[in-house]
Amino acid sequence: MTMPRTDLPLSADDVEDAAKRLAPVLHRTPLQRSERLSALAGVSVWLKREDLQSVRSYKLRGAYLFIASLSQTAREAGVVAASAGNHAQGVAQACHALGIHGRIYVPGSTPRQKRERITAIGGDLVELVLVGDTFDDAAEAAADDAERTGATPVPPFDHPLIMAGQGTVALEAVDQLRTEHGREVGTMVLPVGGGGLIGGCGTWLRERTPAVRIVGVEPAGAVSMAAALRAGHPVALHDMDRFVDGAAVRRVGADPLRMVQAIEPELIAVDEGAVCTEMLELYQVDGIIAEPAGALAATAVATDAIEATEAADATDATDAIDHVAHDDSVSASPDEATGDVVVVISGGNNDVSRYNEVVERSLVHEGLKHYFLVTFPQEPGALRRFLDRVLGPNDDIVLFDYIKRNNREEGPALVGLEIGDRADLEPLMGRMAASNMQIERVDPADPIYRYLT
Repeated sequence: MTMPRTDLPLSADDVEDAAKRLAPVLHRTPLQRSERLSALAGVSVWLKREDLQSVRSYKLRGAYLFIASLSQTAREAGVVAASAGNHAQGVAQACHALGIHGRIYVPGSTPRQKRERITAIGGDLVELVLVGDTFDDAAEAAADDAERTGATPVPPFDHPLIMAGQGTVALEAVDQLRTEHGREVGTMVLPVGGGGLIGGCGTWLRERTPAVRIVGVEPAGAVSMAAALRAGHPVALHDMDRFVDGAAVRRVGADPLRMVQAIEPELIAVDEGAVCTEMLELYQVDGIIAEPAGALAATAVATDAIEATEAADATDATDAIDHVAHDDSVSASPDEATGDVVVVISGGNNDVSRYNEVVERSLVHEGLKHYFLVTFPQEPGALRRFLDRVLGPNDDIVLFDYIKRNNREEGPALVGLEIGDRADLEPLMGRMAASNMQIERVDPADPIYRYLT
C-alpha cells in the first residue's frame, strides 16, 4: 500500500503539475451528494460529475495535457487517435483549441451521438474515420496512420501524461469534498476500461491519502484489467460484451497496469444489466444522463457490490490538499471525517436511440422480462387457452412472433412476457407446467438472447 516507487511511470507530483497546467482550460465539474445512493449505502455518497465536463467526459483532461505538451515540430505534423468516442471528443477539443490537425479513428459501433459530437467539436481541424467493429480495430488503423504519415498518436490511456491528466479528477474531488462540504473521502469508486483513470487517480490517492479505499469497477463482459492482473501483463480478451462501449477494452495499457499493480485497488465487476438499471435510475430519479461507462461506478454502489468502510485519516487528507489548497479552504478536523464515498460519473455521451436496449437489458436483469417458445396446435382457440390457463393478472405479452404453417399440425411461437414482480415468475412457471402445453423457457445464457436484447 506504500508509494511512491522511483521505477513507476507516474507520481502524485505529476498529477499536481497536470492540475496546474489544466486549470485555465478545464471546467471544474461539480461534486454533488446523491440522496438515493446515500440511502442505499448508509453513508454519504457524492457524485463527481465528469458528465458535465465540456466534452461530457473526463477524457479531455488527459488528451489536452498530452497534446499541449507536444513540440512545435510535432504539432505541425498533426496528431492521430483511436477512440470508442469520449477520448475522441477530448482530442477534438484539444486540436480545435490549439490549432492542430488531427485524424480520429472510431469503430463503426460508436453511437451516432458521439460521432456527431466529435465532428462538431473538432470542426475543420479534425477528420473522423470509421473502421472495424471494436476499439482495437480503430487502434490498429490509427497506429498504421501514424507510421505512414508521421503524425503523433494520442493514446487513450497508455501514457504517463494521459494518466496524469485523468488523475486530476481525484485531486479535484478530494479538494471539493473538503473545502465545499468540510468532509473527507473514505472510498473512491472509479470505472475501469483501459486503466488511465484509475492509474492516475489511484496514484495521487495512494501517495497523498493512503487511507482512502480505492475501488475499480469493470463491466462483467469486459474484465480486461482483472485478466491482466491475473496474468501479470496485459492480455487480450477473446470474448467481450461491447455494450459498455466506453469501458469495453480488449487489452489494458501497460503503464496503467503497472500503476494498478502498485496501487492495489479493490477490483470488482458488475453485470451489464445492472448498469442499465442504474442508468435508468440516474435518469429518472437523479436527472443525470449517463452513458453505460458513466454509470459503472454508481452501479457498484447501487447493487451493494461494495460496502461502506471506515473513515479515511483526516490528517492524511488535510496534508494532501495542502499541495493544491485554496486560500479560503475550509478545514476539516479528524472528528469530522466520515469516510464518505465519492463516485465518478465518468461520461454522459449516451445516444437516445440506445434506451430501448437499456430498458430491455434492465428488465431482463431485474427478472421482470422472460421469453418462451410455446408450441401451439394450429387450431382455433389455441391462443385463448394459453391466455386463460397461463397468464396471471399482472402478466403482459410484450412480444408474440408466430407464423401459421398450413402443412403442420402445430407451430412454435416466440412469446415475451413482462411480469409485475420478480416473485410472480414461480407462479407463472407453475401455471405453465399445469397447462399441459409444450412451453420451453429461453435461458438468458442462450445465444438467442443476443437477438432478443
